[in-house]
Amino acid sequence: MFQVRIHGRGGQGVVTAAELLSIAAFLENRHAQAFPTFGSERTGAPVVAFCRIDDKPIRVREPIAHPDALIIQDATLLRQINVFDGVGPDAYVLINTTRDLHQLGGELGGDHAGILARPRPERVRAVPATELARKHLGRPLPNAVLLGGFAALSGVISPASVRAAIREKFSGRVAEGNIAAADEAYAYVRDGLAAETFMTREAADA
Repeated sequence: MFQVRIHGRGGQGVVTAAELLSIAAFLENRHAQAFPTFGSERTGAPVVAFCRIDDKPIRVREPIAHPDALIIQDATLLRQINVFDGVGPDAYVLINTTRDLHQLGGELGGDHAGILARPRPERVRAVPATELARKHLGRPLPNAVLLGGFAALSGVISPASVRAAIREKFSGRVAEGNIAAADEAYAYVRDGLAAETFMTREAADA
């Protein structure tokens, strides 16, 4: 079973992101489960949603304490709550930010500075999802965009399934804008991973 925890703020489409991820898994003939935690629903308040994906029926229902992947839709949450709670070294982490990870870790400082070093470095990526959403949608909604980056980082779902899930949830210009933004996020993460792999091989051969 693959378990994803999504952190964001009210108004960023956190619950929709989990739903889209589950739809993408269904479209690949897998079982999936998506649900949020309920608390304050006001705009800007921290929100958490969960998605489980498996090849067999899913029986568990409780919130995900030890995720295989973490999607952070708002990097300011890194200072506010312990989004890395239960995250192990093999987890994938995708953060919506324009900053590179070294810069982001340095800005966190204090007790927060080391949290980005918990997972393996090749499994942690930043993607400017809000900016891509503004470019393609004219609105700062990073949820569907991040799923494109997640597909590239984890390989758990395909970019084709992300596109199909978006088209099931949305229509017209909203669907096509989200798809264009998700595709660009996919390419952004994919190309970054490829470049890092190339530099690692060059260093090893030197």
